[in-house]
Amino acid sequence: MYRNLRLVPQLIYGRGSINQLGDILTKQRTDAGSPVVFLIDAVHEKRAFIQKLPLRANDLVIFVDVGTEPKTQYVDELTERIKAFSNRQPDAIVGIGGGSAMDLAKSVSIMSTNPGSAADYQGWDLVKYPAIYHLGIPTLAGSGAEVSRTAVLTGPVKKLGINSDFTPFDQIIMDPDLIATVPPNQRFFTAMDCYIHSCESLQGTFINEFSRAFAESARNMCRDVFLSDCEDVVADERLMVASYFGGLSIAYSQVGICHALSYGLSYVLGVRHGVGNCIVFNQLKEYYGQDVREFQQMIRRNRIDLPSGVTKGIDEAGMNRMIDTALGLEPLWKNALGDDWKQRISRDKIRSLYVRM
Repeated sequence: MYRNLRLVPQLIYGRGSINQLGDILTKQRTDAGSPVVFLIDAVHEKRAFIQKLPLRANDLVIFVDVGTEPKTQYVDELTERIKAFSNRQPDAIVGIGGGSAMDLAKSVSIMSTNPGSAADYQGWDLVKYPAIYHLGIPTLAGSGAEVSRTAVLTGPVKKLGINSDFTPFDQIIMDPDLIATVPPNQRFFTAMDCYIHSCESLQGTFINEFSRAFAESARNMCRDVFLSDCEDVVADERLMVASYFGGLSIAYSQVGICHALSYGLSYVLGVRHGVGNCIVFNQLKEYYGQDVREFQQMIRRNRIDLPSGVTKGIDEAGMNRMIDTALGLEPLWKNALGDDWKQRISRDKIRSLYVRM
């Protein structure tokens, strides 16, 4: 049985395209005075484009804290805050920021129409009711959160996304101007999420021609940016498209070993996702040989300081939690190693990889 994918149905791409946000939201606004809720990465609070957002008197702006990976408890708190703000259901949820801010917007839009806690929906296809209309505007390029069917969250007992057909945005606006001021290290680590997505997709057992086309394009654009003298203006445009294509590449396939191990680092040690992927991928030459060597070339060429020794001193309980988190992501291991993955990977092997980090 082939999966019937739900992708983002509407997309605007181009420099200055954020200026069309007002026209888009006007079509979603009702006559009932319901608010539009803006969830914006707090780092943008003083940026000029924020002052130009098409706000109305009854709208709600929340500058969200994404200093740590998004947590289910924070999603629940934001959902309650929105419900307390107005007795009317929002006409739209707008997420502006990197992958964390967009994942918060996707999660809140789901929890506004579904009972319980966000932690109840960590997994695959657990959401019962359609989300509120939600719109994403990425200000980083690489995570693919703008197009993916998951909202990655850290819960009380695991780090796992809300994966469902109700998770993808209804509309995205991809404006390369918004990523022009991203610091070089953050730009690199986020873009490598896209590069690694693509490598894991291409070498996975779930690969098909649909996924291959997007993954190869995304990987090639990352190569152009980080292994050649690509002008900044062109680089921003390519990275934004690469992020979108990288997200599409795993929509009909899956990520692999790197993401499984990275989830463990994030859940136990709080390592940010993009950085964690790079720390892990650097140790996976036996699984992703040439891709890891190329990644290491990008590190050197762009003078990136990759953290090391992040697992040094971790106690036995913490190590076991990391291993349990990684092993709990069965689809990722199945994509990477096949149906017999449990016979091909062991706790001791995973431990040895973590020790190197």
